[in-house]
Amino acid sequence: MLPDSAGVWGLSASTNLEAYRALRADRARWLPVALDIARSHGLDVGAPHIFATGTNLVVGLGERLILKIFPPLLRSQFFSERGSLTQLAGRLSLPIPEIVAEGVRDGWPYLVITRLSGTLGSEAWPHLPEQQKERVLRQIGETIASVQRAPLGPLAQIEPRWADFMRAQMQGCGARHERLGLAPKFLDGLDDLLRDAAALIPMDAPPVILTGEYIPENFLLACDDGTWSVAGLFDFGDVRAGWRDYDLLGPSAFMAAGRPGRVRNLLEGFGYARLDYALKRRLMALMLLHHASDLNSHICIERWQERAGDLVELQELIWAE
Repeated sequence: MLPDSAGVWGLSASTNLEAYRALRADRARWLPVALDIARSHGLDVGAPHIFATGTNLVVGLGERLILKIFPPLLRSQFFSERGSLTQLAGRLSLPIPEIVAEGVRDGWPYLVITRLSGTLGSEAWPHLPEQQKERVLRQIGETIASVQRAPLGPLAQIEPRWADFMRAQMQGCGARHERLGLAPKFLDGLDDLLRDAAALIPMDAPPVILTGEYIPENFLLACDDGTWSVAGLFDFGDVRAGWRDYDLLGPSAFMAAGRPGRVRNLLEGFGYARLDYALKRRLMALMLLHHASDLNSHICIERWQERAGDLVELQELIWAE
């Protein structure tokens, strides 16, 4: 007998993050409801695959489809995901998921989307030769620029707006990074950097679509006769509208690793022919202001805490020429 879905979700799991995480970890509580949702759309539930990573409840339905269920406390991710997939449909040369069905079950919105083919970037990236990594980073830069050329449409209404978001991030920046254990030699330069940021980061420029997460976990790669390429992009739950450079931070931190060839290819693919001090300073500020910023966990450069003496040296290390 199918459990009552309202009882499965539970009020606390709808409103409290810790309760939701406990629910998510207990697949026996929610999987029967997920499969019932799939059946209600006439979908095959013979071989479900639960995706353990990510934020929402995600189930693969065979090889073609994915069901993604969003808790009410993360309803904004549903609107971002649905709005982004709708807005970008047919506008990119790169495959993205297509919406097959959508609905709400007891206050929990969901999407059924197509499943892309390819190898998850986080699995393939560590094994790519250096020349292939440079090639992929150029394509990622091109992909970011392509997404940002798409009209915003209803995504322009996502809150908070860019200027409000940046002001809030600036106000909480010092406390956040102190709490996360950033070394004092970097914390000492925060006030100077934030003063520069106020002038370097455009607040009122025409906004573009920002995913905030061009990281290996969110794209697929494919190999054709020894040549690797970006084969798909997914996960648009954190989309916002704002200044274009914000989306360079993920690949800069997780993939470029301070290697000049990788940095150059990423930025040239994006459209920057020249890497000057002002651009490095703006990117350093944005990296500290990113909604998920945690330098100690995210900068993939060996011994960077020892090699950089302050934030100026750190920006030179991350965006090396």
